[in-house]
Amino acid sequence: MGEAIEQFFASLPARAPAVLRGPTTGAIQLDLTTGNRTDHWLVEMRPGAVRVTHGRGPADAIWNSSADLFERLVTGRAAAMAAVLRNESTYSGSVVLFLDFRRFFPDPPGTRDPRDTARERLGRSG
Repeated sequence: MGEAIEQFFASLPARAPAVLRGPTTGAIQLDLTTGNRTDHWLVEMRPGAVRVTHGRGPADAIWNSSADLFERLVTGRAAAMAAVLRNESTYSGSVVLFLDFRRFFPDPPGTRDPRDTARERLGRSG
């Protein structure tokens, strides 16, 4: 398992208050494969909080992905929705959990808020 993936999961509890502001509650099991090995992660989400365990458990949704793709997701080099739509990974279960969980992924490198770009064009700050 890559260091970026380990750091991503370790960072979730601290980031949860800013990311999970809605009423969504549930658990996603992530099955990340490398060759013939599969690592399992369980992410239990509730408003403003996340609990992460390395292993399986009761889940409302299951996401299967290669570890390589997941590393690209956690570094902003791939988009979760696009990966699922292209069938590069599979997801079954609560779609609401998927939509909330993907908010933990960073934007692609170099992405800027369009409001900042508009302010620069207008010559204003803040």
